[in-house]
Amino acid sequence: MNWVAIISLAAAAFIVAATVLRIERSGWSTLGAVLTLGLAGYAWQGSPDLASSPKASAPEETRSGEAIIEARRALFDSTQPPADYLILSDGFARRGDYKTAAGLLKGRLGDTRADGEGWLALGNALVEHAGGNVTPAAAEAYARAEAVLPGHPGPSFFLGAALLRSGDLRGARDVWNRLLEASPADAPWTDELRSRIERMDGLIAELEASGALQ
Repeated sequence: MNWVAIISLAAAAFIVAATVLRIERSGWSTLGAVLTLGLAGYAWQGSPDLASSPKASAPEETRSGEAIIEARRALFDSTQPPADYLILSDGFARRGDYKTAAGLLKGRLGDTRADGEGWLALGNALVEHAGGNVTPAAAEAYARAEAVLPGHPGPSFFLGAALLRSGDLRGARDVWNRLLEASPADAPWTDELRSRIERMDGLIAELEASGALQ
């Protein structure tokens, strides 16, 4: 499985465990250790600007799209299904056709539609279509999602994950730290998020000391 699928599945695991399964804190520690190892491995060895070899297969892209959608859906009320156009867009995203998925969403969301999940899905689709890079259009979509969903962890979490994938460790850390500062103290994701930020701080310091991060 390529690194795109790995970070997507890590995001899914974190969100589902923290907000849906509400596993015991001992389980959070185990999950945090696994995710941190993944983040560290990415930071030391990830090369998002290099083409993969061999080329990722269609089934891998399908798993990536599925993981991203499941992670997003885990943050919303499962008894309230998304809008029809979002379901249609998700169908294309699941197959790795992020261009079509983003086009459908942009056409229906327009400039003012107050569908926070739709804007979040658009941000994710634009990031995937750009090969994991946070384009200005993707950043705007995440900002729109946050405006519609004040206090919701989704926009900041996915933006931070996208920045991490692109190699912007400091940017990812800052976005997640702002999420932590804005979250209620008893929010189910705060302990794990704080732990990840602390470990990222340590990793950033080590990379700076070695000259690998300017």
